[in-house]
Amino acid sequence: MAVPNINCKTCSNQNCLIKKNIDRNSIEQFMPDRSTIVCKKGQQFVMEGAPTNGLFFMNKGKSKVLKTGIYGKEQILRFVSNGEIIGHRGFGVREKYSISAVALEDSVLCNFTDKTLKKMLKEIPELTYDLMLFYAYELNIIESKVKAIAQMTVREKVIDALLYINRKFGVNYKGLLDLKLSRKEIAGFAGTTDEQVTRTISALKKEGLVFTIGKRIGIVNIDRLRMEISEHNYFLDS
Repeated sequence: MAVPNINCKTCSNQNCLIKKNIDRNSIEQFMPDRSTIVCKKGQQFVMEGAPTNGLFFMNKGKSKVLKTGIYGKEQILRFVSNGEIIGHRGFGVREKYSISAVALEDSVLCNFTDKTLKKMLKEIPELTYDLMLFYAYELNIIESKVKAIAQMTVREKVIDALLYINRKFGVNYKGLLDLKLSRKEIAGFAGTTDEQVTRTISALKKEGLVFTIGKRIGIVNIDRLRMEISEHNYFLDS
């Protein structure tokens, strides 16, 4: 996969914080400092415990952000799609990344170093404000999820994970979730085990709420699944 020639002004990622502020004349001076990184599916591009190297912006592709728990168990914190940021929790406050990130498909990322970003934030107040709003939103999402997950049953956790993936990535032409994940990865995100995920999906299939083709999953009745977790008053939007 060749390294593409990315132009921030013509980039299609309208949600990217850099793209949103690209019309500011002062941001042009920082464009030569951006690095482009190409990752193959399964490639790790952020390693937990490694020295921080700025923020990564997903130009094209999908990835998972995770932490390693006890006995080496993988806990997936979130999934990342086009325009989103990776590595922000370590920016400015840590010398090492507290998370890992792995490409779920062939992906292209943009990277700005800590030094460049700090200078950008000092000189472009609009970018600083947008990043502050992003952090506030992320904190709200995390707090809401921790509260809800602590009260959910295994079935509700799996349903919540499937609805999250559906909202974030949509479906392909076959009606299957447009993110291919193993049962282990779903379990790592839902906070349960592979076996419990398999049993729950089998039960949902028997009830006509989901269907599968190979290892991929499609949702038949989104409203019914939403109703099952509605008492938690919680829907993760991103």
